[in-house]
Amino acid sequence: MKQSQIRNFCIIAHIDHGKSTLADRFIQRAKIIAEREFKDQILDSMDIERERGITIKSQAVSLPYTGEDGTAYELNLVDTPGHVDFSYEVSRAISSCDGALLLVDATQGVEAQTVSNLYLATDHDLEIIPVINKIDLAAADIERAKEEIESDLGLDAESAVSISAKTGEGVPELLEVLVKQIPAPSGVVDAPLRALIFDSHYDPYRGVIVHLRVFDGSLRPGDEILVWSSRARHKVEETGQFRIVLVETDELHAGDVGYMIAGIKTISDIRVGDTITTAVNPCAEPLPGFRDVKPVVFSSIYPVDANDYDELAVAMDKLKLNDASLVYEKDSSAALGFGFRCGFLGMLHLEVVQERIEREFNLSIVLTAPSVKYQVTLTDGTEIDVDNPEIYPDPGTIDSAQEPYIRADILTPSVYLGNVMALCLEKRGIQQNMHYLDERRVQIVYEMPLTEVLFDFYDKLKTVSRGYASFDYEIIDYRPTVLVKLDILVNGKPLDALSQLVFRENAAGRARQICRRLKEEIPRHQFKIPLQGAVGSTIIARETINALRKDVTAKCYGGDISRKRKLLEKQKKGKKRMKLVGNVEVPQSAFLSALKSDDV
Repeated sequence: MKQSQIRNFCIIAHIDHGKSTLADRFIQRAKIIAEREFKDQILDSMDIERERGITIKSQAVSLPYTGEDGTAYELNLVDTPGHVDFSYEVSRAISSCDGALLLVDATQGVEAQTVSNLYLATDHDLEIIPVINKIDLAAADIERAKEEIESDLGLDAESAVSISAKTGEGVPELLEVLVKQIPAPSGVVDAPLRALIFDSHYDPYRGVIVHLRVFDGSLRPGDEILVWSSRARHKVEETGQFRIVLVETDELHAGDVGYMIAGIKTISDIRVGDTITTAVNPCAEPLPGFRDVKPVVFSSIYPVDANDYDELAVAMDKLKLNDASLVYEKDSSAALGFGFRCGFLGMLHLEVVQERIEREFNLSIVLTAPSVKYQVTLTDGTEIDVDNPEIYPDPGTIDSAQEPYIRADILTPSVYLGNVMALCLEKRGIQQNMHYLDERRVQIVYEMPLTEVLFDFYDKLKTVSRGYASFDYEIIDYRPTVLVKLDILVNGKPLDALSQLVFRENAAGRARQICRRLKEEIPRHQFKIPLQGAVGSTIIARETINALRKDVTAKCYGGDISRKRKLLEKQKKGKKRMKLVGNVEVPQSAFLSALKSDDV
């Protein structure tokens, strides 16, 4: 198809504003799948996406469309995630597009992630079409949504298209606006090949299937390609387009979005954001924007059964291919054996990876307490990065420590402002700005430690605002902090999987919380089990699991009391001896429970 008839676009919005539902309506109108095979959220291929109602992986689909004037178009849609943890997926998807549909919920208006995604699209010079969704709901306020688009986003509200992605109302009009306003891709077919990798997935029979957008040149089966960052060479076996299923084509040329199969088995050869060119006639420079993803949350993953380690290693390799944001290396623990130290974009990303390992690879795993990366300066002037309590240096050798800070951008109805501010202060937040967008909504900006938003900040924010507040953040710098290593002792022995690096003033509360949860989860033994939280040699929290007591005096029906005392004394000595040699089995559920917040 001619370049003038191709439109490459994405749908961006805050989480739960209807991106996947709108994609469903586009696919139904294109009739590329039989009605009996259609299902809601058809681009969300993972069960976890359907259950949570969120998009995690960017997906692409090519849709045929005939305009009102009879012109045939090819619409290449890239669906994008909305959660802040997956902003890298959004940026890669946006890089492969020429325009964007910016969805605004008619009932909720402009939210934090809407603004963030707008800036991202503007940075890539995309043509932006504002779309007001959910106009079929009784609570929809279209005029207020238009006012917010005008005032908060700086877009022309008169050009906004009002639709209901659920019922299909306004979707035909939106498609006409789309083909008229979003520009056709620019690119030179005769130039050396330049193609952007925006995603990939693994096929057990064909290897890596690379998702790409061709900016210049053309790509055909039989071509020898060069992956820019790794300099790896591969021979193309197949090219094609996404029509829900993979449809083979003779070539991909400038402007096309499609896939490539080249028998790639080495996972490290393919990285999202990289450039592909031909080995014979390579391009002069790669496409801009490629960067290695920097994780902000760290945790270790171990198999429950040590014999499953090899299977876990294979699972991590395959997940890494499908999730460019996952970073990991080998690790070991005295309590849990061999595993992997992983880096994640945030807590939702961690939960998604955990569930995918358990579901897709049928493995039972344990995760250690999440941590961030601290910068520690030793007394001899050496600076080290610490993200694992196991490598935390002796406190006597530490001169100072710094922790990462974020700038949190929160939009909330003004009626909940007090609750939100109290929550931010509780999380050591420092208010930087407050701006009333109108009489109903206020935008506040806080700077706070990243570690404070790891566990439960997002959930608590939704609780105190009854679900109306929205939250976006970016990491800004490192600032001084007072760190301590919190150890959890079970029967006097440290449980390294539950060790944490925490702010000193939060250590006692965190220790009490973990000890309470362990007491609920660890079964009673034949002897008393002390559960203690310690900083160095100082015990700062304690719970006790009482012993199971066998009634050794049951057979005494009378006689002298000294007989009963003798039996009880014998039992007491046995329990004392058992406490010295007995092992406490900590179930997997105890590890998982100890890492949850009090509100979960």
